[in-house]
Amino acid sequence: MQFTFTALMITILSLLISAVFLFVSGIHFYWLFGGKWGVQQALPSNAQGEKVLKPKKIDTAIVAVIFLAIAIYYAIIANIISIALPLWMHQYGGWAMCTIFLLRAIGEFRYVGFFKKVKGTPFAIADTKYFSPLCLILAIFSLLIQVFNGN
Repeated sequence: MQFTFTALMITILSLLISAVFLFVSGIHFYWLFGGKWGVQQALPSNAQGEKVLKPKKIDTAIVAVIFLAIAIYYAIIANIISIALPLWMHQYGGWAMCTIFLLRAIGEFRYVGFFKKVKGTPFAIADTKYFSPLCLILAIFSLLIQVFNGN
């Protein structure tokens, strides 16, 4: 099997995205089963320190499963997992991921993203340092995968 530079790049970027989402999914499963590490930084709060989101266990489970599905999707793109996906998923799934990651990085202009107004909370600090930059990187990586995959 001959690898081209493009195929190698798609594989590496897909593996990186898959690894990130496998890790983030694992953290959500950890929280689902009672873990406390990182919870303070994980949810946005207002200037008074009150959480603006109060997810239930089912919400955490849904997010964990979605993140696991994204990890699997990119493992399939990297040819680590061999599952036949519908053609529409190959054509549009990566574009959807790119759009979602970019929108998350930009944010909703109040609590989340590069342009948030509420700053100084544990979440806002973590969002500025880690979450929003990571989402921008994921958007760029997923864009590169889509472009070089010919989609």
